[in-house]
Amino acid sequence: MGHWTPTQINDQSGRTFIVTGANSGIGFETTRQLAARGARVVIATRNETKGRVAVARIEAAQPGAAVEFRMLNLADLDSVRAFAAAILSDGIVVDVIVNNAAVMYPPRLLTPQGFESQFATNHLGHFALSGLLFETIRRGRDARVVTITSIEHKGGSIHFDDLAGERSYSPRAFYQQSKFANVLFGLELDRRVRAAGVPVRSVLAHPGYANTNLQSSGPTGLMRQLMKISNPLFAQSAAMGALNELYAAVDPAAESGRLYGPDGLGEMRGHPTELQPATSARNERTARDLWELSEELTGVTWQL
Repeated sequence: MGHWTPTQINDQSGRTFIVTGANSGIGFETTRQLAARGARVVIATRNETKGRVAVARIEAAQPGAAVEFRMLNLADLDSVRAFAAAILSDGIVVDVIVNNAAVMYPPRLLTPQGFESQFATNHLGHFALSGLLFETIRRGRDARVVTITSIEHKGGSIHFDDLAGERSYSPRAFYQQSKFANVLFGLELDRRVRAAGVPVRSVLAHPGYANTNLQSSGPTGLMRQLMKISNPLFAQSAAMGALNELYAAVDPAAESGRLYGPDGLGEMRGHPTELQPATSARNERTARDLWELSEELTGVTWQL
């Protein structure tokens, strides 16, 4: 695909995107590029002040941009349901949802529903949101569910016997679990839409190592200090990291069931290219088990 850049994005007028966690970082850069090409973009984030500031920044740079803020806390399934209900009530046809928001390496925290915060925010919230909106997404033009994972998924597994980390908790191990779950979900959704003949692409992307608030808002102690040092030395910009999810969200050549990420050494930086998920993340039995468990935990049953 060469050195793909946003200049290759076609006109997006008449299409609606939801980008979670879009008030900063790669989500903001994704929104900015989509809005510049005529898309309507819903910035879905839990911080109203930051969400409205993001809208104002884009509107100031792009007068007439169709960008709006809506409150969404992915860690709280009540918030997820309220957000989805409002989108459906307003009759919005969602062409693409970009499951971008994430938390990384926090101390062990439980959500209002009692789930570990990284698994809840990064996986369960997006699983529920995409499922609740799927009836409108499937009516979209070149409809896509884009799920953002991480290089860290390669070290992950699903702790089916200790999802909340009650017996043993490591911030990194549970982040890896959540990013592993993202890949299992994206690939399983691809299998299910293909089997059902539903014209929706399920595409995965990861940003490599991008310099964003993710590294400073979650980690504590020594890990936070290490991130402060490594980010400016090794990380690429948020704008470069966003290229991968932009490609997955809009490029005609982005295929369902594929993972796109940086083409540089170690998948850390560079332009979008197709990558291979971890072998363990392609295990169909694990993916089915996670899907069924996710439906049970969220109370959201996908209508495929």
